[in-house]
Amino acid sequence: MKINTIYKVRKVAGENIILLQGKTNGDMTRVIAFNDSALLMWESLQGKDFSVQDAANVLLDNYDVDSAVANADAQKWVDTLRENGLLLDE
Repeated sequence: MKINTIYKVRKVAGENIILLQGKTNGDMTRVIAFNDSALLMWESLQGKDFSVQDAANVLLDNYDVDSAVANADAQKWVDTLRENGLLLDE
């Protein structure tokens, strides 16, 4: 999987966010806010083909965290990106 390059993280009022524009009149614009670890995974993996384990490795390399916690957090991050159309499955 890869991060869809059409989406960019912007810093607005001290928050790291991605704006997701609605596609039809009934859809509303949504905002996804990234905490520091989510932003680190985004920046580390952007432009690369990666797996959930690769995302977990970013956390393990940068934080003092148990591998089970890193794997669970990475899976949640990937699930959130996928649910919001931010990933390309190749």
